[in-house]
Amino acid sequence: MLFRYHELVMQWNAFHIAAGLALTLSPLPGQTKGEVTVWLTNPDKSALFARQDSTLRFSKSTNSNPTIDVDDKQKFQSMDGFGFALTGGSAQHLIRMEPAKRAAILREIFSTVGNGIGVSYLRLSIGASDLNDHVFSYDDLAADETDPKLAHFSLDPDRADVIPVMKEILAIDPKIKILGSPWSAPAWMKSNNAVKGGHLKPEYYEVYADYFVRYIDGMKAEGIAIDAITIQNEPLNEKNTPSMQMLAPDQATFLKTALGPAFRRAGIKTKIVLYDHNCDVPEYANSILSDPDAARYVDGSGFHLYGGKIEAMTQVHDAHPAKNLYFTEQMVTGSVESRPAINLISPVRRLIVGATRNWSRNVLLWNLAADPKNQPHTDNGGCGMCQGAITIDGDTVSRNLAYYAVAHASKFVRPGSVRIGSNDLETLPNVAFKTADGHNVLIVANGGQSSQTFGIRYRGKLATATLGAGAVATYVW
Repeated sequence: MLFRYHELVMQWNAFHIAAGLALTLSPLPGQTKGEVTVWLTNPDKSALFARQDSTLRFSKSTNSNPTIDVDDKQKFQSMDGFGFALTGGSAQHLIRMEPAKRAAILREIFSTVGNGIGVSYLRLSIGASDLNDHVFSYDDLAADETDPKLAHFSLDPDRADVIPVMKEILAIDPKIKILGSPWSAPAWMKSNNAVKGGHLKPEYYEVYADYFVRYIDGMKAEGIAIDAITIQNEPLNEKNTPSMQMLAPDQATFLKTALGPAFRRAGIKTKIVLYDHNCDVPEYANSILSDPDAARYVDGSGFHLYGGKIEAMTQVHDAHPAKNLYFTEQMVTGSVESRPAINLISPVRRLIVGATRNWSRNVLLWNLAADPKNQPHTDNGGCGMCQGAITIDGDTVSRNLAYYAVAHASKFVRPGSVRIGSNDLETLPNVAFKTADGHNVLIVANGGQSSQTFGIRYRGKLATATLGAGAVATYVW
């Protein structure tokens, strides 16, 4: 939990954290006379997720400025976390770093101590994604061979990089949540016997369900608990290498006749998340959730935002309020070090604010790491423009736009936080949370063309803040 007093004092003494980087301990909940700490990013890079020396204070004042009313009596969804996809390519770059340099960047990303940004959720590919340097599944065979008993199943491809990197991350944050997503079933299970496109043959539904069980059990044996899986990454996209089409009726049938029963028989508690594609086809999720035989196995639905509007998530929530929503992928690009100005408000407004205000329990960006040429990726369908949140060039690390977008939420909105009420002003898009230990976190982006002075009202008292054009701030009290 964020801001546990005694634990942080011990960490302060143990690590002698520099005062300019340390977390500022705010008072106990309800003490409105105390200070509000501010963490700021400016478009001119004069501040990059930097704690400000000046603080805000609540008082019984009034003014005519636009005001964000934070209402902790309004409670919405609980939060599971914020983070990135740890692709095979990301893990490959990390595992090749000098161990001390790798340990340092992993602490920065996955710890909240000092300048750590506290990433609390990761997405892994089940088999290769298009950001691996080659395509593989965990049961690859020669042409015309099949393996219905999965006798050749092996996690060895991940043992070279993903698994050892995950173990180092788990040593920093043992409770980090992990989502697994497949880009394709093994080619021999598919209609076209190829890694790109095609669909899962119905005669292999039960075998593929067992493939998921083997993956989850195998990762558990490595000490890696998979909290949730999606059934198919981008099931309406056959252009990636690898990829596999899975239309909604087929996913429903696979779920209710094979995957759900297989998890139940094996005692698998990993959550099943359906769809995992763009916001332009909410009907995909709704159609499956309307099938009671399929929906009983479903925890929720996953969405991307390469198409459609983020409000589609609320449409699904309103139709099926008992089921959860997850934001599972979006690419955010933009170098920070090489540009004189950055546009952080766009990803913060669309994703950090947009997804969470539309019921998402998490926000995952694509992807954690790449090299300066956005390598690796697969041929004939791999993403050549997919920049990492960090760029790794040997042992040198630079931080990109996605890193700072996630940092503004992940460091403070810890798992178990709850989204609370706040009015969303047109030029000050925002979202508010109550943490598990009772603190409040408000993330605000200034989408206007000039500096804005505004109020933050909480429990009848007001604090006055000023945010420059294009700036993003996180307020904690």
